[in-house]
Amino acid sequence: MRYLYMSLMILWIGALSAQGQLSPLPITSYDYAIPENNVSAIALATGGINVTDALDPFASYGNPALLAKNEATMLFLAYRLADEEDLGFWDAVSVSNFLSDKQFKYFTLVTKQAAISYQPMASLNISEYDANTGESMYYDYKLDKVQFSLGISDNNWPNIHAGLNLKYLSGRLVYLVEHRAGSQFIRDHFIDDKVKGFSSDLGVVYKTGDTVFGLTAYDILSRLWWENYPARSIQRRIATGVQYGSGSSTTSLGIQSKISSKPETTYHVGYNYRVNWDQTSLSNSDTVKQGMDLRAGLYSQDFYGADNINITLGSGYHYQMFRFDFSLNTKGLKLADSEFLFSLGLGF
Repeated sequence: MRYLYMSLMILWIGALSAQGQLSPLPITSYDYAIPENNVSAIALATGGINVTDALDPFASYGNPALLAKNEATMLFLAYRLADEEDLGFWDAVSVSNFLSDKQFKYFTLVTKQAAISYQPMASLNISEYDANTGESMYYDYKLDKVQFSLGISDNNWPNIHAGLNLKYLSGRLVYLVEHRAGSQFIRDHFIDDKVKGFSSDLGVVYKTGDTVFGLTAYDILSRLWWENYPARSIQRRIATGVQYGSGSSTTSLGIQSKISSKPETTYHVGYNYRVNWDQTSLSNSDTVKQGMDLRAGLYSQDFYGADNINITLGSGYHYQMFRFDFSLNTKGLKLADSEFLFSLGLGF
C-alpha cells in the first residue's frame, strides 16, 4: 500500500510538472460574431448584419426569431472567396471552385420554424520559415459548429417573435515553433490539443405595419473546453436593428457591439430593391415566378475616412424554387482586397 501511494504521488507530481511545461496557448481571442464573418450574401450586401429580414434564407444565423413565421422548406449553402487568388467572377462560380474546402462557408436546412446548420467557424493554416532567423512556425486551427435554431411565436402576441440558437462546437489546434541549429531543428513550442464546447444565441423580433425591429444577443452563454488548457468563453455580442418598407423597397439600420468588453461598436446601413415578375413556362402554360434584387450598404465604427468604411454591394436572382445571391465587401473602395460571398439553394 505504501508503494502504491508513493507511485501515485510520483505520477501526480509528474503530471503537474508536464502541465507547467505546456506552451502558452497562441489563441487569445474567441470573437466570431463579427460583420465580416456573416454567412449570408443578402445580409453582407445590405450592411453586414441582419436581425430583421425574414426573407433571407440564412436569417437564423443573424436572428433565430425570424424563423417564427416561416412555412417554407429550404436547403442552402454559402461559399466565400477572398483576394488570395486572382479569380474573375465566372471563375469564382465555376464548378471546380464551388465545393472546395477552402471556400465552403455555411450549410443550412430550414423547415417550418426550425433549422439545422453547419459552419466551419475557424479554419486557419499558416506555415512560415524565416531564413534570416532560422525560425519556422506551423499553425493550424479549426473550429466547427453544428447549430440548431428554433423560432417561437404565440397567438396571443402575434407581433412579437422569439428565437434560440443552440451550438455544438468542436475543433483542434496544432502549433509548432522550431529554430535551426546547424543542420537540425530544435523544437521550442509544440501543441496538439482538441477543444469542445457549446454556445447559444437569443433573438426577438417585433413587427408593426411596415416596420420591423430586431434584437439578438450572440454567444450569450458559452464555454470552450480544451483538453490541457483552462476553459474559455466566447466573446458575447449584441446587435439591434430596424427595417422599414415592404414589397420592392426596404431600408435597414443596425448597430452591433460587444458585451462586457471594449465596445468596438459598428453602425450599419443597408438598402434592398426587389423586382418580381411572372413568365409563361417554355414547356407548358404554367406561370413561372422569378425576380431580381439589387442591394447596397455600408458599415463602420466611426465613418471617419474612406479607409474606415466597409462598402457592401450585391444582387440576387430567384427562379421558382432556385435562388442565387452574391455580395461584395470592400474596405475603403480597395477592390483588390474585396471578399465575395455566394449562396445557392432550393426552396420547396
